[in-house]
Amino acid sequence: MRKAIIVWGGSKIHEPEECAGITGAILREDGFSVEITGDLDIFGSQTIAAADLLVPIITGEKLEKVHANALAEAVRGGLGLGGHHGALATSFKESAAFRYLAGVTWVAHPGNIIDYRVNVTRPNDPVMQGIADFDYRSEQYYLHYDPSVEILATTTFSGEYDEAVRNVTMPVVFKRHFGKGRIFYSALGHVAAEFEHPHMRSILRRGLSWAARR
Repeated sequence: MRKAIIVWGGSKIHEPEECAGITGAILREDGFSVEITGDLDIFGSQTIAAADLLVPIITGEKLEKVHANALAEAVRGGLGLGGHHGALATSFKESAAFRYLAGVTWVAHPGNIIDYRVNVTRPNDPVMQGIADFDYRSEQYYLHYDPSVEILATTTFSGEYDEAVRNVTMPVVFKRHFGKGRIFYSALGHVAAEFEHPHMRSILRRGLSWAARR
């Protein structure tokens, strides 16, 4: 049985504990053994390196350099890393080593909660299979992202809320390889209620399963 560890913490704006519980239930449905913890000291433990999947649901907080480096080496060795919305993109923003690993950083969401369109760019990928372009209401994330990512879905900014980003197309869902490890990210899921959107939930489920150690 594959082992997943979900670590939640930081700002409550993203409802990390609630999202961790929902994500844990999804992973258990897919046959994972799941550990959920709010103890950020776990990043200094060998427990993470022995897992198959790590899902940090953390906004802000600090990560010691030695722990960030150890995490990067664990992913290079095959540990899967994945998350949604603030996870990865807003976790440990002061850690250059974690930013290098995650491959994504949140920088803005013009208009805050708005309606926008998600465009599927790789409909034949197993993560997106059967999902057509869809409308979504949440924060439309403007990201800085690694050029190595494989983009599965995008969104295009209208410029209504910030002229500077008019017609900019931005990844919403991507996957990435890091050594032997796999990394998955979806910008959907600002709060726990968004898990009720069937596409948000399906994309996260499939993406996390893809990322897990083989």
